[in-house]
Amino acid sequence: MKLYSYIVSHDTGFAPNPFFGYCTLACCKPPIRERAEVGDWIVGLEPKKTGHRIVYFMRVDDKIPFDRYWSDPRFRNKRPRPDDEVVRKCGDNIYESLPGGEYRQLRSVHSKECTEDPKKKAHDLKSKYVLISTTFSYFGSKTLPLPKQLAALVVQPGCRSRFSAEVIAAFLRYARRPKPGVHARPRCWPPGDRSWEAPSIPQTLEREDHP
Repeated sequence: MKLYSYIVSHDTGFAPNPFFGYCTLACCKPPIRERAEVGDWIVGLEPKKTGHRIVYFMRVDDKIPFDRYWSDPRFRNKRPRPDDEVVRKCGDNIYESLPGGEYRQLRSVHSKECTEDPKKKAHDLKSKYVLISTTFSYFGSKTLPLPKQLAALVVQPGCRSRFSAEVIAAFLRYARRPKPGVHARPRCWPPGDRSWEAPSIPQTLEREDHP
């Protein structure tokens, strides 16, 4: 089992996306998405200026390629809908698989309005995998202080995965304490909007229409 830590520079509900019963990492951080395996843990921290507090942590319960993420009905609600409520605007299921192994980038957080953003698309597709968790705690705007015994998790831009057995054991003990699920809205979220309180139970058959 490996433990990965990294800085969540923009906590918008997009990466990670903790809604509709699954915490998913589908865009950004291609090195983690490429290397992490089922059973590994990921910890996202705030930047140094806000104290490296804990934004979320998740156990990797599944790892699938983009084409399966797109077609799997469990994740249909994570397809972005720019004209819908905020929780659906930040959907991370943004790459529709096309014939020949190509992908179409949907209008989303990573697009340029109605057109694709080639730079972000190329970065996202450096890894073709999506990490999925049903074992997670997401704190968003109510981040938790990083305990002293986990100070080794602090990382500069990039990611880190080389930790001692003692640090990993301390993290696993800590991860059992908070209640699983979504605890608060993302830090960068419209004031007063409560659509982040999306149902925690996956809604696999809702909204079958194509975006």
